[in-house]
Amino acid sequence: MVEIADAAQAAARSEAGFARAQAGADRPAGTAATLPPLDTIAAERWRTLADNAIEPNGFYLPEWELAVNAFAQRRTGVSALTAAGTTAGRDAPHLIGLLPAISAWRAYRLPLPVLVSADPYGELGTPLLDRAHADEAAAKLMAQARAAGAHALILRNIPIDGPVMTAFTRALERSGLAPRILQSHARACLDATRDAEELLRDALGPKKLKELRRQRNRLAEHGEVIFTIATAPDEIARDLDTFLALEASGWKAKRGTALVQDEGDAAFVRRAVHDAAAAGNCEIVTLYAGDTPVASGIVLRHLDRAFYFKMGVDERFAKCSPGVQLTLDLTRHLCADPAITMADSNAMPGHPMIDPIWRGRLAVGDVLIPLSRRDPLIPAIRLGLTLRRLAREPARHLVHFIRKLRETRS
Repeated sequence: MVEIADAAQAAARSEAGFARAQAGADRPAGTAATLPPLDTIAAERWRTLADNAIEPNGFYLPEWELAVNAFAQRRTGVSALTAAGTTAGRDAPHLIGLLPAISAWRAYRLPLPVLVSADPYGELGTPLLDRAHADEAAAKLMAQARAAGAHALILRNIPIDGPVMTAFTRALERSGLAPRILQSHARACLDATRDAEELLRDALGPKKLKELRRQRNRLAEHGEVIFTIATAPDEIARDLDTFLALEASGWKAKRGTALVQDEGDAAFVRRAVHDAAAAGNCEIVTLYAGDTPVASGIVLRHLDRAFYFKMGVDERFAKCSPGVQLTLDLTRHLCADPAITMADSNAMPGHPMIDPIWRGRLAVGDVLIPLSRRDPLIPAIRLGLTLRRLAREPARHLVHFIRKLRETRS
């Protein structure tokens, strides 16, 4: 207990200086204020890194994250942790690692001397690491965070067993350190290498599939049921308007969380989807009953992975399960695409709609990366984060319960 108290007092002194630097009140050399703004990273260097990344993250592609950083509510003004490497035959260093980062104050409202992966408006914070230099990139990102005055780096919503986490673990081991998992959970994912019909039979069973076919037939009473995939610029512009209208037509609008209800969020998604689709990394899927769109979703792509960003449905057709029908067609579409091996649902654990359909599970969590050996502040940092989580947990569970209830009904 004495050690914890001493660590807490030391942390308070360090936190105060670090927080002042983050707020801009005090910017001595070697503080987090020295990190470059994210929008100063050359997009071409960023794209080259993304093309060679050891692990996909559609939410940290430049077309997406730069739009988030420019417009999205409470997600602008992000800094960048970067790693540069040299390769024979290249005249200049190239980007081998990138992590959009913010302070712990912005992330948690805690004045901790910590840098945290920025929220890209998606539930994934995997840094981009060059597959040929992953360990070096991880080590250099940590070194830059340390030079910026941070005592720890927190990677939020990162696949626990993925190659990026493996690279950070190896880099830490060389310094006698180890990552510490703060919290973890499993969410739905799709094994897109399987035959779609076999996968759906195994997941849902014949009785549930029969019921879904009956609901689809009821939907067809309003007109032919058609599944469309928008990728071209004119298609994207049209179907994005459809998606936004559907998302704002139901319970999300009542809760005030529909994208079009915030000017910044609306500007972000319009630019992000347009730019990502132009780069071949985004598509909009829509289900129609005749001329009426009943469900629509945005899907990101990066390397061999797809990411189910958001979905909107017309709740007037709730008895026909339009969201489920759209997801069934999306499953068939992704399984038929040889370029995609896995799809991340981007959903909360236990999601009532997608968990029964996509039976794969992706373990993700928040991981604390200590930046120095025997740092007395690390116990206090972990304690502060734990106390915050314990204080917020009951409210979070209540919110998730209400959301599940509403989504189940719709």
